[in-house]
Amino acid sequence: MKLSLVPQERRFYDLFRRQGELVSDTLSELSKSMLEGRSRRLRMRDLEHACDEVTAEIYSLALRTFSAPIEQADIVALASAVDDVVDLAEEVGDKLDLYQVGPATEPAKLIGECLACAGVELALALDDMESFAGLDERRAAIHRLENECDRINREGLVQLFSDVSVSALDLVKWKDLYDLLEQTVDKCEQVANLLLTIAVRNS
Repeated sequence: MKLSLVPQERRFYDLFRRQGELVSDTLSELSKSMLEGRSRRLRMRDLEHACDEVTAEIYSLALRTFSAPIEQADIVALASAVDDVVDLAEEVGDKLDLYQVGPATEPAKLIGECLACAGVELALALDDMESFAGLDERRAAIHRLENECDRINREGLVQLFSDVSVSALDLVKWKDLYDLLEQTVDKCEQVANLLLTIAVRNS
């Protein structure tokens, strides 16, 4: 039999809602940086630090709360997975600056747009954690975006390796960036799948 929620326990929902806003903002900033061809690294770093703080608060509350609305292990796993998305996105932003590869490739821009859309879906899913309303649709949307990014990534790599004007050094740099972008998309889907698991356990 599930215990009823107390006011303090509702803070988990507020904190996950805040995490959702941060992951969406971070992925949006990453997409804009690639579309505009200018750095948004400082803004993304601020968002990553803010997400770290919220994640630490979730961990601390999970340890202090005797009766949480969902299992402690699920709370920690979900908070960690969302934080990983933000960390990966920030790493892409950092490496775009570090590598000095110039304007983003068209495939990278398209993947960035997919990531921004995935961020919106994750934010909506985390906002509705109390009821998990619409989770199936949001998970399906993220799955479609992940499949689309896989396709774009494959085509992007083919273009990269077939373009004789790309130097060996730039090829290595863009290969690393594509890999990081793919990891970020995969982590978004992992968050969606974890949310579904949590929803089933608490139904």
